[in-house]
Amino acid sequence: MFSRARRSLPALRRPKALGWSLLGKAMGRAAAESAVRLAEEVVGEDITRRMREVRYHRNEVGVDPFGFDPEAGRYALALAAMLHRLYFRTEVSGVEKIPKGRVLIIANHSGQLPIDGLMIGTSMMLDANPPRFPRSMVEKWTAQLPFVSATLPKLGQVVGSPANARRLLENEAALVVFPEGARGISKPFKDRYQLQRFGLGFMRLAMETGTPIVPVSVIGAEEQYPSVADLQPIARMLGMPAFPLVPQFLIGGLMPLPTKYRITFSDPLHFEGDPDDDDAVIDRHVQTVKARIEEMITVGLEQREHVFY
Repeated sequence: MFSRARRSLPALRRPKALGWSLLGKAMGRAAAESAVRLAEEVVGEDITRRMREVRYHRNEVGVDPFGFDPEAGRYALALAAMLHRLYFRTEVSGVEKIPKGRVLIIANHSGQLPIDGLMIGTSMMLDANPPRFPRSMVEKWTAQLPFVSATLPKLGQVVGSPANARRLLENEAALVVFPEGARGISKPFKDRYQLQRFGLGFMRLAMETGTPIVPVSVIGAEEQYPSVADLQPIARMLGMPAFPLVPQFLIGGLMPLPTKYRITFSDPLHFEGDPDDDDAVIDRHVQTVKARIEEMITVGLEQREHVFY
């Protein structure tokens, strides 16, 4: 009898545990809704309306095939809006140049953490009319990270692969791509605003799908987490593409420095030809995009008065 009673004990506790779980979720949802209302009041934007205007392909459970959850996206946009408007005081120009339908947003990459991608996406949601919800390609190794691997798909981010990118563009998505990859985001401070080698994949994809390319320059991200070195032995041990040494982290400075962001969208570029051409042929087109971004970075650096204002 005692052994049977012990076996039944967990069953007796489950409803109580479930009750606490539901209560915790309800409290979390209430806090998230409060955060959305606060963000809307502070930044003066109807975040709920803007997210409601987003068009995406839904499946039978209300999310798209890649796992995007509009409610999670709304909560994230509220936080991003505060960073965008108040913390980084982002200046945005040219966002109206983004064409309707499928488009590749090609930008320089920096800052150790992909906050630049978040600010580009927030610009497209808050400063474009109508808002454009961006999808981003993330590094494959992020799928192995606890919490991150489950969270990123809910926010519309997709593991980078040609098949995923092609499918998104076929659905008329706006796809953000950083052709520098880890080479750009993890470069040391001494190499700031020096574009690293661009991969060729985005150009082959654009030519294959007939997708226009909008070059974008981001100024301000390079200074948010200055890195003095890339500790490759540690990176290899952890299975990461890079492990930047950021003094800011060593003294407990987890928040990025409040640099002033300047994001500029260029006129769309169109490329035609055989997407299976030799690398040398494709690279000539890639260099056209890279040169446009370099030009915008140069102009932006000349025009800014200070890193923080």
